[in-house]
Amino acid sequence: MRLLANENFPLDAVEALREAGHDVAWIREDSRGMSDDKILVRAQDENRVLVTFDKDFGELAFRSKLPSQSGVILFRITPISSQYIAQVAVEALASRDNWAGHFSVIEDNRIRMTSL
Repeated sequence: MRLLANENFPLDAVEALREAGHDVAWIREDSRGMSDDKILVRAQDENRVLVTFDKDFGELAFRSKLPSQSGVILFRITPISSQYIAQVAVEALASRDNWAGHFSVIEDNRIRMTSL
């Protein structure tokens, strides 16, 4: 899957997702300080699903009417460690293949998805 990791997404999780076979671009590597609006435009332009801990992307995603090739996955888990976040991210993304076209929330005990 083509993902765009927000700046707040930890390196361990980015690396684990890459090792699991995902194509992950990371804002912290090439676009530090990019505004949230521009991050969504980039996700849309590159057909990527955004992974983030920033809950502001919920409203932005619905307001911007992302196309079906894009989506947002909001992590609302207890961040015990960056390794834990990596494990949850890899397992959650492997659990389904319909992330694009949705605003999804990954919580400690469940995943919620809403069509964009």
